[in-house]
Amino acid sequence: MLLARVAEVSREVAAASARSRKIALLAELFAEATPEESPLVIAYLSGRLPQGRIGVGWSTLGQVVPPAVPPAAVPALTVAGVDAAMEELAAVAGPGSQAERARRVRELCAAATVEEQELLVRLLSGEVRQGALDAIALEGVAKAAAVPAAALRRAVMLEGSLPPVARAVLAEGRTALDRFTLRVGRAVQPMLAHTAGSVAEAVAALGPCVVEEKLDGIRIQVHRDGEEVRVHTRSLDDVTVRLPEVVAVAREVPSESFVLDGEVIALDPGTGRPAAFQSVAGRVGSRVDVTGAQAALPLTPVFFDVLAADGEALVDRPGRERHVVLARLLPEDRRVRRFEVTDPDDPARRAAAERFLADTLARGHEGVLVKALDAPYVAGRRGRTLLKVKPVRTVDLVVLAVEWGSGRRTGCLSNLHLGARATDGGGFVMLGKTFKGLTDEMLRWQTARLGELAVEDDGHTVKVRPELVVEIAYDGLQRSPRYPAGITLRFARVLRHRPDKPAAEADTVDTLLAAG
Repeated sequence: MLLARVAEVSREVAAASARSRKIALLAELFAEATPEESPLVIAYLSGRLPQGRIGVGWSTLGQVVPPAVPPAAVPALTVAGVDAAMEELAAVAGPGSQAERARRVRELCAAATVEEQELLVRLLSGEVRQGALDAIALEGVAKAAAVPAAALRRAVMLEGSLPPVARAVLAEGRTALDRFTLRVGRAVQPMLAHTAGSVAEAVAALGPCVVEEKLDGIRIQVHRDGEEVRVHTRSLDDVTVRLPEVVAVAREVPSESFVLDGEVIALDPGTGRPAAFQSVAGRVGSRVDVTGAQAALPLTPVFFDVLAADGEALVDRPGRERHVVLARLLPEDRRVRRFEVTDPDDPARRAAAERFLADTLARGHEGVLVKALDAPYVAGRRGRTLLKVKPVRTVDLVVLAVEWGSGRRTGCLSNLHLGARATDGGGFVMLGKTFKGLTDEMLRWQTARLGELAVEDDGHTVKVRPELVVEIAYDGLQRSPRYPAGITLRFARVLRHRPDKPAAEADTVDTLLAAG
C-alpha cells in the first residue's frame, strides 16, 4: 500500500465529523491493506510509530518541513518501505548520529509528495491529532473483517493492543478471535472508570455496589507464573525491575498463578498519609539506582481486583466473586478499604457511603471508586459499572497564548497556555496548557475573542494580551521543572470563559499552593 493512500484517509478522517463516516473510511482502507500492512496503517493513523521515539526532534524536522525539501511529483513510498526507513532511523547511534538522522529524514521526505511529507513530519513530531484513535480504528477493523465489534474489542483487551489482533482477523476472519485469551504473563488493558458527580449519584446509577478508596498512585498489574513475576503499568509498560518491593509482595501470595490489579503508593511512615503523586511517578519512572530510589521512597502496593487465579480466568465473573478470591489471596492491609452498599434504597447505607468518602479524603486520598457488585471486569474500556467520585477543584487563570488547532479544530484557536498571577504582582506565571472541556460553541467564541487579543502569530502559537480569564477544573498540582513556578495542573480542563472577570482578579500562584 502506498503511503499516499494512508495520508489521504488520514486527511479525510480528520475532516469528518460523523463517527460513522470515520469508521467507513477506515474500514475501506483496512480492506485494501494486506494483513501484514494493517498494523502499520493502524499505527500511522493513530499517530504512533511502532519504533517509538527515534531521536528526531524539531531541530532536524525544521530542515525538512515543506517546502524546505522539494516534494516528489508522483507517490512512490510504500507503508512497508517507510517502516523499514524508520527502523533504520531508530538504529542510528554514536558520533555524528544527529547529522545522519537529518540526512535520512531529508532523503525520506525528498521521496514523498506534499501530503506524504506532511504526514511524515507529523508522525516524527508526534503531532498527528485526529479522531482515528484506537476505538474508531477498532470499529473500522470490525467492519472490514465482518466480525462483531464486541468480540473484536474483547480480543483486543486480552491481547493488549489492536494491531496484532487486526492482522489476524483481517487474514483469517472471526475464527482468529478464539485464540486471544487471558494469559498470565501477558498484560491486559485495565478497566477504566467514568465520572459521577457524587456518591449518591453513583449508588443510584449502579444499585448494589461497593465504594472503594481511590488512591492517587500509579496503576499496576501484577502477573505471577511460578517464580516468574512481571509488573506492568496502566500503559502496559514493563516496570518489574524498578519495583522490587512489588515483586517481593507477589512472591508472598499463596498462589503460583494469578493476575492482580492495583496501585503503588508511598506512605509517610509517621502519619500514614500518601505522598504526592509526582513523587510516586518519579520513583516508578526511575531506571537508575533502583536500590537507592527504593531506600529514599519505598512504595506500598495495594490491590483492588483479581483477573485470574490458580489457572482460571476471572474477568467474566461478577465483582463480588472476584473479591472473594482477592481476599483469599491477600491480607486486608494489601487490599483497598471498601464499603458495601447492598441495599441502595437504605438511607442509612447511603449516608454511610457518603461518610466513607469524607473519611477517605481526610486520609489524604483523592476520592472513591463505586463498582457494581455483579459486573464483570471490562478491560480496556470506561465501563458504566465503574464510576469515580472526586472533589472538583477550580481556579481562575489567564490565557497567555494559544495554539492553532488541527483536525476538526483546524482554523480554530484551541490549546490554551494558562498562567496565574505572580505573587509579587509582576505579571503572570505559566502553569500549563489545555484544550480539554471546550465545546464547539466555546471554541468559536474563544477563537474570535483571542483573535482580538493577538499580538504575535508564528503560524503555530498566537501570543495574546493577558486579559481573558478562564475557569479551570483540575485534579491537583504536580511538580514540573518545565514551568517557572515549578508546578503544573493535573488533568486541567476548561469549565467556562470569564470575560466578566478582569485578569487582576485571577488566582495567584500562592493561592494554588495553599489549596494543594
